[in-house]
Amino acid sequence: MKKIRVMIVEDSDVVRALLEYSIGRDPRLVVCRTAANAEDALHSLAYDTPDVIAMDIRLPGMDGLEATRQIMSKKPIPIVVVAASVELGKWNATAMEALRAGALTVLEKPVGTTNTDYEALAERLCTQLVIMSQVKLVRQHHNGNVPFSEHRIGVSRSAGSGVVRMVGITASTGGPAALIQLLGALGPTFPLPVLLVQHMTGSFVEGFAAWLGTVCPFPVRIAKDGCLPVAGELFMAPAEKHLRIEAGRLRLEAGKPISFQRPSGTVLFQSMAQSLGADALGVLLTGMGEDGASGLLDIRRAGGHTIAEDESTAVVYGMPGAAMQMDAVCESLPLPAIAPRMWELVSGRNS
Repeated sequence: MKKIRVMIVEDSDVVRALLEYSIGRDPRLVVCRTAANAEDALHSLAYDTPDVIAMDIRLPGMDGLEATRQIMSKKPIPIVVVAASVELGKWNATAMEALRAGALTVLEKPVGTTNTDYEALAERLCTQLVIMSQVKLVRQHHNGNVPFSEHRIGVSRSAGSGVVRMVGITASTGGPAALIQLLGALGPTFPLPVLLVQHMTGSFVEGFAAWLGTVCPFPVRIAKDGCLPVAGELFMAPAEKHLRIEAGRLRLEAGKPISFQRPSGTVLFQSMAQSLGADALGVLLTGMGEDGASGLLDIRRAGGHTIAEDESTAVVYGMPGAAMQMDAVCESLPLPAIAPRMWELVSGRNS
C-alpha cells in the first residue's frame, strides 16, 4: 500500500525530531520532507508535493498563518496545524486565523515519549494526518466572496412550514472559515438565538469561541447548562458535552459520542425537532463523516426547515452529502447563499 507523504514544518529541532519519530512509527505514513521555516517549505513545494502538511504556527520569519494562506491560494494542500495547547493569547488568535486561511484542523503537539499522554496524542495526530490527506480542497478566496451560479440555488425538497424561532448550526472540517462567512453575512441585527456545534480538539474550544467572538458580528458564548438562549447571540457547545435545547433552556450532557462525535450535531438537531418542531431551522455545513445528518432529518420530519451546504463550496462534503442521501435537506445552497436565505425564512418567506 502506498504510504501517505507528510511534510513537517517546525522550527524546533527537538519537536521536529519528535514529530518525525511519531509519524514514522505509523505504517500508513512517511515523512517525505522537513522544513525549519516557512520560506524553505514554500520553496520545496515548487518541486515536490506532499499529501498533507503538519504546520507549526510560530515560525521565524514568515509565520505559519501566512504560509498557510499562500499555500491555500496558490497550490492547495491539506494542512494540519500542530501546536502546543498551553500557548494562549496571541497564539490562539493566530491558530484560529490559520483555520480561517484554510488549514483543516488544529491538533496538539505530542509531548515527550515518556509522558503518559504521548501515545494518545501521537495516535490522534497520525490518524488526523491520514484522514485530512484524503480531503479534496476548494481553493480559498480570501476576499470572502465565493461566486456561485443562480441555477444552483433552490428548494430541493418540501420546505418547512413553521415560523423560525431558533437556529442550529453544525460544522466540522473546514467549519471555521465557513462560519466566518456565514455569521458575518447574517450581520449584527440577526434576531434569533444561534446554537453551534463545531467539531474541534477539546483543549482548543474555549480559544476558538473567544476568537470567533472577535470576528463575527454578535456575542459568542460557551453554553452553560440551564441557561436561556438569547436572541442575537451564539451559544457554542463546550468540549466533550452534547448540547440540547429542552423546555426553552440549554442543557449539557456527557452522553455517548454519536457518529464518533461529542458534542454531536445530531443530538442538537434532534432536541430542536422535539422542542421546537416546525419552528426549528437546522443548518449543516462542511465536515467529514455523517454527524448531523439524521438530526437534520428529524427537524424536517417535524416540519422545520433544513439547509445543507452545497458541494460546490463545502471543503468536505461528507456531512452535507450524508444529509442529502437521507432526504433530510429542504435546500442545498452554496455557502454565500445560506445567510440571505436564513433572513428570508426569519422574515416569513418560506417559498
